[in-house]
Amino acid sequence: MPKYVMWGTYCEDVLTKREPYRQAHLEGLAKQKQSGVLITLGPTKDVTKVFGIYEADDEATVHQLVEADPYWQNGIWTECTVKEWIEAF
Repeated sequence: MPKYVMWGTYCEDVLTKREPYRQAHLEGLAKQKQSGVLITLGPTKDVTKVFGIYEADDEATVHQLVEADPYWQNGIWTECTVKEWIEAF
């Protein structure tokens, strides 16, 4: 199954603004991880970008997962790019 890299951007003042949505966000990610579609996901140390690796049928599936996340729906993630990734080793 293909792998996809997702890069996104966080809103300003993310640590405060994310709080009402954080639990639902983490629960959704845990379900994705259990199902095998999410390999890893997390913020950069400065909490300006988010990076994830997904294993999915296609790019559209990854976009659907991102767009269903409370962080996307509530403007915590402000932009998202998904690219198919070729794992060399």
